[in-house]
Amino acid sequence: MSETNGKILSVKDLKTYFQTEDGVVKAVDGITFELEKGETLGIVGESGSGKSVTNLSVMRLIPEPPGKIVSGDIVFNGIDVRKLSINEVRGIRGKRMAMIFQDPMTSLNPFLKISTQLMEVTRLHLGHSKKEAYDHAIKMLKTVGIPDAESRVDSYPHEFSGGMRQRVMIAMALSCDPELLIADEPTTALDVTIQAQILELIKDLRTRMGTSVILITHDLGVVAGMTDKIIVMYAGKVFEQAPTAELFATPANPYTKGLLKSVPDPAHEEGTELYQIPGLPPDVAHLPPGCPFAERCYRAEDICRRDFPPFVQINANHHSLCHFAQEVYAESVAESENGKTANIQMKINE
Repeated sequence: MSETNGKILSVKDLKTYFQTEDGVVKAVDGITFELEKGETLGIVGESGSGKSVTNLSVMRLIPEPPGKIVSGDIVFNGIDVRKLSINEVRGIRGKRMAMIFQDPMTSLNPFLKISTQLMEVTRLHLGHSKKEAYDHAIKMLKTVGIPDAESRVDSYPHEFSGGMRQRVMIAMALSCDPELLIADEPTTALDVTIQAQILELIKDLRTRMGTSVILITHDLGVVAGMTDKIIVMYAGKVFEQAPTAELFATPANPYTKGLLKSVPDPAHEEGTELYQIPGLPPDVAHLPPGCPFAERCYRAEDICRRDFPPFVQINANHHSLCHFAQEVYAESVAESENGKTANIQMKINE
């Protein structure tokens, strides 16, 4: 299969289920999206919405059992990833597509020096000699902004701060100049200053190296200004997808509107309570018959609790999983015209 239209990744109707004692958990249930070369895609949603499982599926890292990719297509640069053998997948994973995992302390081996862990990647995928791999490890630490890389390269993970360990993970992921970088909650548990530095680093590396990026987060504020388009996930489904600026300005799904309202606004008056979406996400092993968000939704009517919603096309690049998508979109347009989304737009324009 040849490359077409500059697409580096095409995921179609992906379903990944887990067999548990409570029944089948449909962690990812019919996800479809595409990523162009050099583009950054944000995948957002609350914990348990299926964001990480989607991308572990793309990387073929789902533990079997209890998990299984039940159906769907995953095409990376013309390669059908689902049809590859385990050895063939290992040949592209880490080399052509790489992933930054959530917790660098558990992703790095505490018993091995940083140099050893960085060298392993390039010796395996690039055929580096021991010296070439060691020199490349120092170069990558410099690339991600670790000072005095020559002496720090032989440190152990516990000798680095959380932010520095995350930089090491980024250096490892970028060691082979991958075409696709998946960053899974790369700023979790980091303070806001380090968080901003890590996001800026990923943005800068994308610009300099032309890497396509998937950025996974539960925080819509993080992806503002970082991404070209956004997918909002809930209960294993895509609830909304649109170009970033359009989704922030005129969301067409009540769940997206709830996430946007939850973003802290420095302009809020003192004493104003921070908005939170009422209730909790549903148990994906026992989903209700209608819309899984219905019990938490301000817009829900009887049809929402009875029938699963359609995936409504707002325009060519904007879709929403909602019975009342057009009405919610019109409501958002009116709010945008009244300046109620100005603070969010500022985040995008920064």
